[in-house]
Amino acid sequence: MPQYDLLIRNATLVMPDGALDADLAVAEGRIAAIAPELPGDARETIDAAGLVLLPGVIDAHVHFNEPGRAEWEGIATGTRALVAGGTTAFFDMPLNAHPPTLDAASFDAKRAAMQAQALADFALWGGLTPENLGQLDELAACGVIGFKAFMSNSGIDDFHAADDLTLYEGMRSAARLGRIVAVHAESDALTSAMARRAVAAGRVSARDYLASRPVVAELEAIERAILYASETGCALHIVHVSSGRGVALVAEARARGVDVSCETCAHYLALTGEDVERIGALAKCAPPLRDESEQAALWQQIFDGTLPMVTSDHSPAPASMKTGDDFFKIWGGISGCQSLLAVLLTEGYARRGLPLATIAHVTATYIAQRFGLAAHKGRIALGTDADLVLVNLAQEYTLHAADLLYRHQHSPYVGRKFRGQVVRTFVRGHTVVRDGQVVVTAPLGRLLRPV
Repeated sequence: MPQYDLLIRNATLVMPDGALDADLAVAEGRIAAIAPELPGDARETIDAAGLVLLPGVIDAHVHFNEPGRAEWEGIATGTRALVAGGTTAFFDMPLNAHPPTLDAASFDAKRAAMQAQALADFALWGGLTPENLGQLDELAACGVIGFKAFMSNSGIDDFHAADDLTLYEGMRSAARLGRIVAVHAESDALTSAMARRAVAAGRVSARDYLASRPVVAELEAIERAILYASETGCALHIVHVSSGRGVALVAEARARGVDVSCETCAHYLALTGEDVERIGALAKCAPPLRDESEQAALWQQIFDGTLPMVTSDHSPAPASMKTGDDFFKIWGGISGCQSLLAVLLTEGYARRGLPLATIAHVTATYIAQRFGLAAHKGRIALGTDADLVLVNLAQEYTLHAADLLYRHQHSPYVGRKFRGQVVRTFVRGHTVVRDGQVVVTAPLGRLLRPV
């Protein structure tokens, strides 16, 4: 009988402490052995000479909008795109599903939909809104990875922003429950007033939209959230930080003992405000894309370890919601989860010399550590889940709309040249992608709970 289920031979493994040329064996969904020239055989053996093996990406910030708004994306199409891009686990946000994930019943409905369709393991964010402060305990009991709050208008009628009292009291509850609170940090007082003023004056272009959400609106909200976290003892995570100054605020707070972390997104590392004017609505997001100086600061912070996490914030919508003459009315969200790893391999490794170990850290290892999943996820090590992505770093390609596996085949990355082709993606040792093709249809996803 074969000793292992899978043997990957002659790969360059990206380990937490550096690269290793070795074989890797998988048994019962977990990494069973790592060594050069491993003895034994397996049900399947892959010769990976010349290829790099990375831990599968954990995308901690996606919106798959199901149940209720599956016509915007959906779990089946969304997870096909994820695994095609090398992602093996993801955290789904409580909006824009309808109903949003605000109590045990809505959690159960989303979990059932995920288990019926997801091709990757998943965790679920619960919401933190003025309407569901009394349901945080039941959401924690269900197994949410944390609670998500908006400090500005979410753009969705059934998911209201958290006012200051809601955020403060929600953080107190989260601290008691041992759950992290994630916030969309933009000052609603600033952004709403600036938007109203621009629209009233007939200034509704892409550039006007960018001007209505300045960096100061992000900085003010980050500082306020950090203050509440420090007072309540709550673990805090700032999502999609768009500026180097925002990351610096988080680093300063962490240095003085506040339990706070942050992420940026691939689009802030690959695109700038000029691209919004060139590409249009496909590049609209909030916070908006910034200038090259802010982007350069983010890259430097990834290099020096100040910025330890990158996500996609995949926020799709039908094409009909991404068109119009009034840029303020157009849906703000970027479709990008299929290209998260591609951006880091191209803009980071190939263009800037970002070490592969750093890419593994910001897309997998740190995320598993921060969110209580490190026992089995996020790294190539004995006993961890065999969530892996095999990559040909020498392969260059241009992304075409037909390559996208989203429900709606649009993205600001279409037409962009990338380097680093995903050859295979493994979820707990199961091959889900081979040579660019998704080769499984049966759902594999399991609910991930923080430990």
